[in-house]
Amino acid sequence: MAFALTLSELARLVDGDIVREGLVCDMTGVASLDTANPGDISFLGNDKYRGQFLSTRASAVIVARGETGAAESTALVAVDNPSLAFSEVIRHFSATASTPTPGVHPRAVVDPTAILDPASVRVHAGAVIMAGARIGDGSEIGPNAVIGEQVVIGRHCRIMANVTIRERCVLGDRVFLQPGCVIGSDGYGYAFHEGRHVKIDQVGIVEIGDDVEIGSNTTIDRARFGKTLIGEGTKIDNLVQIAHNVVIGKHCLIISLTGISGSAQLGDYVTAAGQVGIVGHVTVGDRAILTARTGVNSSIPGDLTYSGRPATPIREDMKLRVLVRRLPKLVERVKALEDAIRKNP
Repeated sequence: MAFALTLSELARLVDGDIVREGLVCDMTGVASLDTANPGDISFLGNDKYRGQFLSTRASAVIVARGETGAAESTALVAVDNPSLAFSEVIRHFSATASTPTPGVHPRAVVDPTAILDPASVRVHAGAVIMAGARIGDGSEIGPNAVIGEQVVIGRHCRIMANVTIRERCVLGDRVFLQPGCVIGSDGYGYAFHEGRHVKIDQVGIVEIGDDVEIGSNTTIDRARFGKTLIGEGTKIDNLVQIAHNVVIGKHCLIISLTGISGSAQLGDYVTAAGQVGIVGHVTVGDRAILTARTGVNSSIPGDLTYSGRPATPIREDMKLRVLVRRLPKLVERVKALEDAIRKNP
């Protein structure tokens, strides 16, 4: 196979050292430790899988430096970060699959004023590209995706099936939108007037930086005016809601079922775990970590880990939870003291 690896090629690919050569043949795929067969590459990233590691049939395993275990038939390649190195191996084997074959499917609808090079862009069946849209070279537009008027999509982007990008939104290079996500839908804005909720026009856009990935069925609303911004390198999970005029910094991690209300601002390298809720018009500082189900209702500084509702530095929140668990016994003691006082005034 053109993409098969020898042991020495594997070591060069992951910048690792061959600890043991084993009985290696050319390696043509990747697998978990427990399902690997000869010809597969695996990795040991967590010691809880040591049992699988010692019995694996993989031809080679990527391990942390200092590791020397495993069956003698298995080659070992030592690296600083096995999980990250294994990602490089996956990328090697998936290279052909991730490179779209250029061309515009005859059942795609492309407005004549749209700007794209059919020799450099892949447009699948059912996709709609509206007037004035621009698609960068190397990008792929999936089946039934809708690219709105004057949308700008950078180079080497992957827009998967059933994605909608509404008018005038801007994507940088190497942006990956998973199936079903919606970029640039109207922000949730209404004014109460004469007993009715009157819609407020949302005339801004969404701008997404380079190397951003956005998960399936995530929605990012356009700004009321100006821009909703997603910084470069940020990774957003499935089923996330990001409201109008939110600003998310660079290299953030936003995990599933998180909701971020309008005009909130997240700094760089912020992590929001599952089901985090952030109210509008607050700021979350750089490198803050919001653990699962944290509720942010006021601005908080960076470089701290938070939990609870409202968001509290995690050590303080844990102490509060311990005290709450002690309340039933404390109530019993108070009642006992009250009874004793009544009996012996």
